[in-house]
Amino acid sequence: MKTLITALATALMFSAQSTAQDTGVTRGKALFTRHCATCHGADKGDFGRAMLPGTDALRIKYQGALPALLEQRTDLTPALVRNFVRRGTWSMPPFRKTEISDSEIDEIGAYLAVSAKSQPR
Repeated sequence: MKTLITALATALMFSAQSTAQDTGVTRGKALFTRHCATCHGADKGDFGRAMLPGTDALRIKYQGALPALLEQRTDLTPALVRNFVRRGTWSMPPFRKTEISDSEIDEIGAYLAVSAKSQPR
């Protein structure tokens, strides 16, 4: 009986962790759509450009060495995403904590880590 209770408690703990992770990833996707996709999405840009400005800038910068779409990258950890967002890089301006919080950036990073695994190459 004690083994059964331990097994059930362990299963519930893992289920709760999985649900929390899924919720964080879902929220991360919504945050990515709201804060990042306008520059780093897969859509077509304005004025006949092939891609949105952030995606196009990364395509030029990496010349095929890394995917231009952030959702296809496998090297973006929440810490790395936070560094780029807070400091800015190349043509991307930095963003203040009043614009996007560290926890929101972490959720975006968690979403990007999962989305890269599910994207076709």
